[in-house]
This record gives sequence, C-alpha cells and structure tokens, in this order.
Amino acid sequence: MARDKPEAVAEAEATPERSYREQLDFLNPIAQPLASRKLTRKLYKCIRKAAKHKQIRRGVKEVQKFINKGEKGITVLAGDTLPIDVYCHIPIMCEDRSLPYAYVPSKSDLGAAAGSKRPTCVIMIKPHEEYQEAYDECLEEVSSLPLPL
Repeated sequence: MARDKPEAVAEAEATPERSYREQLDFLNPIAQPLASRKLTRKLYKCIRKAAKHKQIRRGVKEVQKFINKGEKGITVLAGDTLPIDVYCHIPIMCEDRSLPYAYVPSKSDLGAAAGSKRPTCVIMIKPHEEYQEAYDECLEEVSSLPLPL
C-alpha cells in the first residue's frame, strides 16, 4: 500500500535532526580539517546561495573532473561518508592544486544545503559576484584551517 503524504510528513517531523555534537560520533578517521560548528553553518549558507545561482559542483565524479580542469572554488566534503575509498583522493587533488577544502560532519545536511533530497559526499562552491562576500568569508576561514600531516 502507498503511504499517505500527511503520514510521511508527520514521520519526518518525528525524527529529530542530530546536533553537531551527535554528528561528530559518525566521522571518518580522515575527516581533517573539520569545520567548526560556526564555519559549518556559514558553508551551508554559502552552498545554498551558490545553488540558487547554479554555481556548485556536486558529487565525486563531477568535482574530480572540474578539479582536474583547473576550476577554482572551495571543496566541502562530508565527514560521515563510508567507505572512505569513495572520495579519499579528493583532498590530495585539492592540495596539489592549492584549493581550499574542509570537512563538514553530515552528508545529508550537505545534500540538503545544495537543494537536493539525496545526501552528497562532496561539493565544490564556485565564486560568483552575487554572494562574493559570503564566499570570501568562507574562503578565508577554510584556508586558515590547519592541514592534516
């Protein structure tokens, strides 16, 4: 039997969202540098603005392709993606090309910020004049995060 829409909505509302602290329990061992709670919120906000202007690259294949082409932007990776083999090469590619990158705790929140119902494990935010101030602020904070050894 098909579900009624009101029932599905009620069920979605009944499931509480996990807090930043609770999401940290599900992180991968490679999730460094991890964005702070404040920076995570700023990145999600910037991703939402970029998605409105179609200035994001979403998914491992697409981000990898545009990193190889030399496109500039901030790479945001989800820290709870398993298996890590799926995207463990992306930070190395970013370091080779001097691109800033950071991990956020949740792939479902990352997908939601991009306006998708599906979780996503990596997004690249491209610069654009419409949200340049928010982008520059995120760029500065992500660039100042200490890189893993």
